[in-house]
Amino acid sequence: MRTISATLSGVVIAVSVPLALAVPVPVQTFATAAGVVKITPIYHAAAMIQAGGDIIYIDPARPANINGLPSADLILITHDHPDHMNPAYIAALSKAGTKIIAMAAVQQTVASAQVIANGESMTWRKWKITAVPMYNIAHTMPNGVVYHAKGRGNGYILNYGGKNFYFAGDTEGTPEMRALKNIDVAFIPMNLPYTMSPDEAADAVKAFHPKIVIPYHYRGQDTQKFADDLKGTGIEVRLLDWYSNVAPASATTAGQHP
Repeated sequence: MRTISATLSGVVIAVSVPLALAVPVPVQTFATAAGVVKITPIYHAAAMIQAGGDIIYIDPARPANINGLPSADLILITHDHPDHMNPAYIAALSKAGTKIIAMAAVQQTVASAQVIANGESMTWRKWKITAVPMYNIAHTMPNGVVYHAKGRGNGYILNYGGKNFYFAGDTEGTPEMRALKNIDVAFIPMNLPYTMSPDEAADAVKAFHPKIVIPYHYRGQDTQKFADDLKGTGIEVRLLDWYSNVAPASATTAGQHP
């Protein structure tokens, strides 16, 4: 083990990183007018994107094994739940000049984050980044409060070379999702009670009809049921293993979904 320490918002944070190198799922490669985009699942909702010599991470958090992964040029955080936002992992993957983009709720912990709100867009190098609302409609905690309130988190549409890559974050099939157009690759969650069932996810995907859909954030769910629901729609479904690249338990005692 080795320990990485970093300071975020004035607080020193240490994380023990396992010596075993990360072994993410094989890369998914997509051609665009600006060059190839490579997307590699890391764990749960975390992914690495490579394009134009830049490295982008989405939601790096425990218990992913990130040891040996390259430093980030950009880190996107969907929301402040610990299976999506881990300050120590953000620090471990950062270098001088790393940009962090997130919602205001994340900035309360990661002070250096640049805030983008639901519905806003910004450009970063050759990327256009659009924040899509992510929230619950029907699924609630026993006290009736939703797991993800509207306005607290972002899904992201990342446009590069004319292709749109949508990372939905923790959400149900909201009107904003169902109204999306021209999505080339969609990463869709399905894990009750926090987001959707496979059936609910398939119904939402049918509404905006991406060319390719990849389930993620699906712990404990039947992704084959999701794929079966989409047979005959013309949507390509890719079922990938998002749960094999886990760090030893001694290094990942926190970070599960609340």
